[in-house]
Amino acid sequence: MRIIYLCQHFPPETGAPQIRVYEVSKELIQRGHQVEVLTAFPHHPKGVIPDEYKGMFYLYENWDGIPVHRSWIYPSPKGSFWKRLASYFSFTFSAFYSIAKSKPTDVIICNSPPLFLGITGYVGAKLKRAKFVFNVADIWPESAVELGILKNKSFIRLAEGLESFLYKKSWKIATATDGIRDYMIRKGKDPEDVFLLPNGVNTNTFSPMPQDSELIEELNLQGKKVFMYGGTLGYAQGLDSVLEAAALLKESTPDAHFLFVGDGQEREKLLSMKDELQLDNVTFYGAVPVSEMPRMFSVADYSIVSLRNIDLFKGARPSKIFPAISTGTPVLYCGEGESASILEDYNCGKIAPPENPEGIAAAVRELMKISDAEYKLMSQNGRELAINQYSWQSIVDDLVTQLNEGKMEKAST
Repeated sequence: MRIIYLCQHFPPETGAPQIRVYEVSKELIQRGHQVEVLTAFPHHPKGVIPDEYKGMFYLYENWDGIPVHRSWIYPSPKGSFWKRLASYFSFTFSAFYSIAKSKPTDVIICNSPPLFLGITGYVGAKLKRAKFVFNVADIWPESAVELGILKNKSFIRLAEGLESFLYKKSWKIATATDGIRDYMIRKGKDPEDVFLLPNGVNTNTFSPMPQDSELIEELNLQGKKVFMYGGTLGYAQGLDSVLEAAALLKESTPDAHFLFVGDGQEREKLLSMKDELQLDNVTFYGAVPVSEMPRMFSVADYSIVSLRNIDLFKGARPSKIFPAISTGTPVLYCGEGESASILEDYNCGKIAPPENPEGIAAAVRELMKISDAEYKLMSQNGRELAINQYSWQSIVDDLVTQLNEGKMEKAST
């Protein structure tokens, strides 16, 4: 099968969309499929294009065995909504050049967000006489409206019109969660044309490993139970509530330590909060490459995954959950809904109410008291769940089954 993956984000950037495209593409290529990735020059999260990519409109490169076409994007470092919009549209149009440079294909899989890239995916599929699969990881503009990022009513109406058009015109829709799948069906999409393409994990890379004693010493974590957050330090994560919980615990539960690994737009704000609250039980480590994350998990007793208290997030499956459970690290999930149910059903984590410092602190206290046997069981349950349901091999099995329906349709006509 011949497949084009159209996405704004790809390594060397880090994050859930980047990892998903990379891992799915690698797995497809290993199975003998033709795959090309059409993406922008690296620019996330700081909105700065690295020196080795500056001054170019287009570049073809081989990234770890994956053919990659990169085209120009206007980077927007912490800019206004309209600057971010300009950034989205710059790649939406420059990506047509990569469409022209790419090989003939059977399927174009287009990632959203950004929603506007669906224009390129839809028109590109027409030009290539290919099937158009819209891969929706976040419902936009609804999520932006609920977060208070998008307020212009005229623009919201236009975005909702584009959203409905792209859903209607897609051959199939791949969704990151069951909640998004249900949303698509409510929007009128045939249930047979909507399938799950969830976040997953490389269970070989992210596997249980001995505690890294050098890192423990470097971070001065001897004798501590470590609650680690690893990922983007963004507004949607509601990490200010986690810091407030740390403040509630610093005197009563001194052996609990909070480790933040990552970078993002909220980093400076969170560092200021740490100073204001005098949190000696909190460490900010900065961002690390994905290859270093298994080492970070080796020093974590629990992985914190946090979201703001927004109804839309009840249908979320944050990608941070899966590397954690794959390494045998139980999850403290500060949220509600789909992910909370998964962690509870498989007994591989504990749930705390979102944006509730008192509730988060109470959950930490309970986790500090569990027995070694209880902890071992949670760890083993998470590892088994990752292997059986969220490995990239099992996810790509489902994807290939869905895409092969297109080949059968062509063969029958």
